[in-house]
Amino acid sequence: MAPAAQIASLLPVPAFPDPASLDPALGAFLHQASDQLCQWWATASERSPLPPLSVLPEVAPGPQGLAPAQLLAELQQVMEGAYNPCHPGALAHLDPPPLTASVVAELVCAGLNNNLLAEELAPSLSRLERQLTGWMAAALGLGAGAGGVLASGGSLSNLMALVVARQRAGLAGHQGAQVLCSVDAHVSLGKALAVMGLPPSALRPLPVDGAGRLRPAALAEALEAARGQGQPVLAVVATAGTTVRGAVDPLAAIAALCRAQGIWLHIDGAIGAVCGLTQGHRQRVAGLELADSITVNPQKLLGITKTSSLLLLAEPERLGACFGTGLPYMEASWGGGHGGEWGLQGSRAAEVLKLWLGLRQLGLAGIEAVVDGAIGRRRYLQRQLEPLGLDLCGGPLHMLAFAPAGASPSQAEAWSAQARQRLLDGQLMLSRPLYGGRHHLKAVLGNPHTTATHLDQLADLVAQSLRNQQP
Repeated sequence: MAPAAQIASLLPVPAFPDPASLDPALGAFLHQASDQLCQWWATASERSPLPPLSVLPEVAPGPQGLAPAQLLAELQQVMEGAYNPCHPGALAHLDPPPLTASVVAELVCAGLNNNLLAEELAPSLSRLERQLTGWMAAALGLGAGAGGVLASGGSLSNLMALVVARQRAGLAGHQGAQVLCSVDAHVSLGKALAVMGLPPSALRPLPVDGAGRLRPAALAEALEAARGQGQPVLAVVATAGTTVRGAVDPLAAIAALCRAQGIWLHIDGAIGAVCGLTQGHRQRVAGLELADSITVNPQKLLGITKTSSLLLLAEPERLGACFGTGLPYMEASWGGGHGGEWGLQGSRAAEVLKLWLGLRQLGLAGIEAVVDGAIGRRRYLQRQLEPLGLDLCGGPLHMLAFAPAGASPSQAEAWSAQARQRLLDGQLMLSRPLYGGRHHLKAVLGNPHTTATHLDQLADLVAQSLRNQQP
């Protein structure tokens, strides 16, 4: 077997950190990479949010390893073709600029290379995850004994929540079990049920009101119908921030219906749940504290680098009861349990580090300021667009979708494509979702670099597109 020194002798830059001394060559390599990233950030406004197509460097490893300069040059080539979230006109998706402390923690996380599978593989980080998830669950109102686990994205958090709900209801293997949600709920729910071995009919999308919120009356009717037909409901999923318009379902009314029948309530708060961490915006997700489980994605607004998702439960011990295997090949837990026993993921990086350091950088005042800014930008843009003759689809969060009032599906499709290109030409990037049978343009106002000047320009270009619209 080749020792580290022999491998290093084949390479122009150290392949592994030296455990006995500081390596100047490695330090220089990391500094150069950091400088390259900082330069990419610093020139973000000079490039479009959506880059032109680029040619990738060679993909396969060559016969010999590359020198640092060549490695960084090829890295730069990939960076030039990346989406540019730091541009002030990057308003298309729930992908804000990265929080700087989170970037630093990401680097340190990679360097530590700890594994949250088991406590001895990540002693301090295992404790950090338990304590931070406990703090966040309590801050969102789930109670002093609440907690959870980090996951690689909201889709996985939603899946784990439904698996726990099914086990709690004793419905494992029951092909007739149903999950009730709104028609605007996230697509990950259908994927989750497919992974769980349930048929597509297991997902029951229910009507929403004019503001895009699940109608409690429709949920009550569906629950009554399911009970009358002997079809068990393993969970109800409410949404705190729908994907297109940012609607928040009436959480308290939904929770009352679930509690009356003893049904698990999961809230997909991937987009909006972070509002519950603030004094000034907690009312936007009122009722969050009534959930049995919540998905939270700090990556979507707070800028925690991807991926950063949490599944929080009022009774976190259900995670171990559902996913625990005993890990017979590891030493027994000496603290609060192995991280690999608290979810579907076994080996996983300590993503808690970037969440923890990012939140410490922001503080509660910083979190409030980030949410304040996002809501303020949405309100400003909404005021600019209101006189233009658009159907505006919004909600209490930081997203706004719109289409020409009275436009047919084909007219909306043509207009949205033309208007999006006009905006891109002005270095303003919006997305073009299909919602309610028509294409819309959607602005996500979570970018802290976006100013009133950018939003005025956006409104002007939209107005021009409407004047140029073909009858």
